[in-house]
Amino acid sequence: MKHKKLIKRMLSCAFALAMAVSVLAGCGKTESGMTHVTLNEVAHSIFYAPQYVAIENGYFAEEGIDLELVTGFGADKTMSALVSGEADIGFMGAESSVYLYSEGASNYAVNFAQLTQRAGNFLVARQPIEDFTWDMLKDKDVLGGRKGGMPEMVFEYILKKNSIDPATDVKINQSIDFGSTAAAFSGGQGDYTVEFEPAATALESAGEGYVVASLGVDSGYVPYTSYSTTKEYLGENEDTIRKFTKALQKGMEYVNTHTPKEIAEVIAPQFEETDVETIEKIVTRYYEQDTWKDNLVFEESSFDLLQNILSDAGELSNRVPYDKLVDTRFAEEAAKK
Repeated sequence: MKHKKLIKRMLSCAFALAMAVSVLAGCGKTESGMTHVTLNEVAHSIFYAPQYVAIENGYFAEEGIDLELVTGFGADKTMSALVSGEADIGFMGAESSVYLYSEGASNYAVNFAQLTQRAGNFLVARQPIEDFTWDMLKDKDVLGGRKGGMPEMVFEYILKKNSIDPATDVKINQSIDFGSTAAAFSGGQGDYTVEFEPAATALESAGEGYVVASLGVDSGYVPYTSYSTTKEYLGENEDTIRKFTKALQKGMEYVNTHTPKEIAEVIAPQFEETDVETIEKIVTRYYEQDTWKDNLVFEESSFDLLQNILSDAGELSNRVPYDKLVDTRFAEEAAKK
């Protein structure tokens, strides 16, 4: 399979990490009686506002969780940290859990909460385009994402919806590391780039790019990011996962009942290099496109859509079972509170 090398690299890295951190594997009680949990997030982005609200408003602490947040800078690295035991919980696209299970891993990753229901990236052009249409990308150079990753697959999913062949009609550059595409675009590479926030707005503020389309709007509802843990960790720490999910649900409820300005003010400490007005602008973009779910339940229909996208991208030969890779008990319980 096309993702086999990626999985082998993840597992090799995971083994090395496991040897290095074996004495720290799992969660334990701190001196204050709190349960220490290491969360590895795929990226640090305003896109994940409910999570940062839960941190800044003390919702995790209220549940007795001492949360350590680490940024993995890519789903492959986040999954490696999870399967090695370096992280207790991983936050990334659920496609990584599908790949891992497909390769026969016994201690596979189980998704227990879905945070976002739309893509969080934007298409940035070098000049403003008032009436952008996707066929404008034909024969253009676009800085894309890692092959087999959710950002790139959703981008290609949109292209196909607009009768554009990603392989022949567009020149997609997938050679640039995650998080470096904005700098490459600023340096003159590509006619367009696909960017998360705050990179998209930063390019606009510098006059070096202009957001012309939202992948979240044009792809429709997709299960873009979710929280997962290993089968073993889940079996041994159900109460921790329950409390973690309850804290997240409080963050979700906050963003769904407060204004972008209020949300921006809460999460501002997480983005010290970005002023509050810019954070509010970015939150408003996500807010208006219905980015965040009302609850954290990862529904079977959403998982089916994910597998359709993976299949269309040529990354999945055989379907994987929803009831193995998704556990909705904790999200359903949190939504009832």
